[in-house]
Amino acid sequence: MTFHNPHLLWLLTLLLPAAGYYLYRFRKGGAALRISSVAGVLKAPRTVRYHLRHAPFVLRMAALATLVVALARPQSAEQNTRTNTDGIDIMLALDVSGSMLARDFRPDRLEAAKEVAGSFISDRYGDRIGLVVFAGEAFTQSPLTADQSTLLTLLGRVRSGLIEDGTAIGNGLATAINRLRESDAKSKVIILLT
Repeated sequence: MTFHNPHLLWLLTLLLPAAGYYLYRFRKGGAALRISSVAGVLKAPRTVRYHLRHAPFVLRMAALATLVVALARPQSAEQNTRTNTDGIDIMLALDVSGSMLARDFRPDRLEAAKEVAGSFISDRYGDRIGLVVFAGEAFTQSPLTADQSTLLTLLGRVRSGLIEDGTAIGNGLATAINRLRESDAKSKVIILLT
């Protein structure tokens, strides 16, 4: 954390003389009350008010300290770094037709394909990856992106029954090719999951 006006933090030293003055006044004693005997007062129970008698001073000093820190304008800066990588652009074409609900994999083919795709996405640092979902029709679930967490979230939302049932592999591949056509990457890949 940095401060825009760190020289204002010197105002915090004013808290020391204020605390010293308060202690001096407290020890010197406050107003005196004349009574015939102090024996009854010494045996009086101490209430919550007695224990909280220093609270107003402590709160004033805390308010002054936070005001000084606020005037110093604390700032936290994120470190942005720019890296150039020779990544490739990858489009995943995922079949979500009814046949992907077969249970020859656990729990079914679609979930197994999503699990494999998720681990593939997590291991591809520096590459841009997109996701096309197809059954009877095809649509882009995610355009090419380097944001792995968003892509994994979108992959997790994929389920069968989103679109008309069927297995139009050609439509899925055509949609993926159209997404890669606009790419300037040297290497372009389509991975078909069906």
